[in-house]
Amino acid sequence: MRAVDIIAKKRDGHELSREELEFFIHGFVRGDIPDYQAAAWLMAVFCRGMSHRETVDLTLIMAHSGDVLDLSDIAPVVVDKHSTGGVGDKTTIAVAPMVAAAGLPIAKMSGRGLGFTGGTLDKLESIPGYIVPLSREQFMAQLRRVGVVVAGPSADLAPADAKLYALRDVTATIDSIPLIASSIMSKKIAAGAHAIVLDVKVGRGAFMKTEEAAIELAQTMVDIGRSLGRRMAAVVSDMNQPLGQAVGNTVEVVEAINTLRGQGPADFTEHCYTVAGQLLVAGQAAADLEQARQRLQQLIRSGAALEKFVQWIEAQGGDPRVVDDFSIMPWAPVVEEVLAPQSGYIAGIDALEVGLTAVELGAGREKKGEPIDHGVGIVFGPKVGDFVERGQRLFTLYARDAESLARARQRLLAAYTWSEEPVEPPPLIHRVIG
Repeated sequence: MRAVDIIAKKRDGHELSREELEFFIHGFVRGDIPDYQAAAWLMAVFCRGMSHRETVDLTLIMAHSGDVLDLSDIAPVVVDKHSTGGVGDKTTIAVAPMVAAAGLPIAKMSGRGLGFTGGTLDKLESIPGYIVPLSREQFMAQLRRVGVVVAGPSADLAPADAKLYALRDVTATIDSIPLIASSIMSKKIAAGAHAIVLDVKVGRGAFMKTEEAAIELAQTMVDIGRSLGRRMAAVVSDMNQPLGQAVGNTVEVVEAINTLRGQGPADFTEHCYTVAGQLLVAGQAAADLEQARQRLQQLIRSGAALEKFVQWIEAQGGDPRVVDDFSIMPWAPVVEEVLAPQSGYIAGIDALEVGLTAVELGAGREKKGEPIDHGVGIVFGPKVGDFVERGQRLFTLYARDAESLARARQRLLAAYTWSEEPVEPPPLIHRVIG
C-alpha cells in the first residue's frame, strides 16, 4: 500500500477502505507519511467528502491512535458534552454541576479559546488555584469521588487528531463536515463517555454560519456516535447574539455561578436546562425531558447544584470562596457603563463583532499559547427584541486601560442594529436531534 495511491483514490472521488485509512493515519502519526502528503489527502477529503462508513472508520482510527479511557468501573453511565464554540458560551460551568448533582457522573476534557470563541479552561482559570492539567489517575479519581471533572485534554488521547488538526489549520481544510465531525467525536470516544450531548452553534458568532450546515454537522456526529454504541443527542443553538449577558472570563464564571443560584439570564438559564435535560435523558437519569427539567429546577432551588459546583472546584484546587466573594477573581481596573445612544428596539447584536472585541480587549487569543487577561470583559443589558430608551445602560465594559476601553466601546456600539418597530428575538434552539 502506498500513500500516493490513497491520495489519488480520494482525489478521484472513490471510497477508501478501513485498511487504507488505517495505513494512512497510522503512518502519519508515526512520521512515515510526511506533512505534504497528509496535506494533499486532507484537501482531497475537503473537496470530495467522505461516506458515512469512511467517517465512522476515520473517527475510530483516530480515537484508537492513543489511549482510550474505560469509565465503566466508575459508573454504568458517564456522560460528556461538547460545544462547537461561541461567544458567551459558559454552559459547561453551569451544566456540569447540575448534571452531577442529579447523580449522573460527567467527565469532560475541554479546550482553550482561540479566535473569537472563548475556552472553558480559560474561564475556569479565573478561579484562583484551579488546576487544569490532571493525570489520568487524578482525572479518574476525581470523577469517582466528586462525580464531575473538567480538565485539559491529554496528549495521549487521540494524538492523530492533534496532528491532523494542526495541519488543517494551515491548509485551509478546516471547514469540512467529515473532518470536523471525526475530529470532535474521536476525542469524545477516546475520553470514554457512554452518552454524549453536542451543542452545535449556528450564526454570526459560530463556525457554522447556516442552519443547514449546523444540522448536517450535528446529524453526522450523532450518527457516528450511535454507530459506535454511544447514546447521542445534539442541540443546534443560536449564536447570532452572545449567549447570556457576560462575555469574557471572570464575568462568565460569575454569570454561571449566579445561574446555579437561580439568578441567571433567562436565555442562558433556558439553554442550560435544555442541554442538561438532554444529558439526563441520554444518561438514563430521567425518563423524559419534562422529568429532567423538574429535577434540574429542584436541584437549583435546593442549592444542591451550587454545592456540587463548590465540591468540584475545591477538588480541582480552586478556591471555593469564589461562590460568595467574586472579588477574589481578577478584575480589570477600568470600568464603564455604556449608555444607549438612541431609543428603539434592538434588532441585532453581532456576536462575531462582540467576540472579536473581547479578543482585542485581551479576553481571548489569536494564536495558540498567547496569554489572556481574565479580568477584562463585557456584560450586556438588553438583548435583541428589547426596547431601550436613550441613556439606558446598554452594556458594561471592563478594560485594562482607557485606550482599549474606548476602542471596545466604539466597536461594540457599531455591532448593534436598531429598529423603530418591534423585533422578534432569534430562536434560542433551532433543532434538537436525538
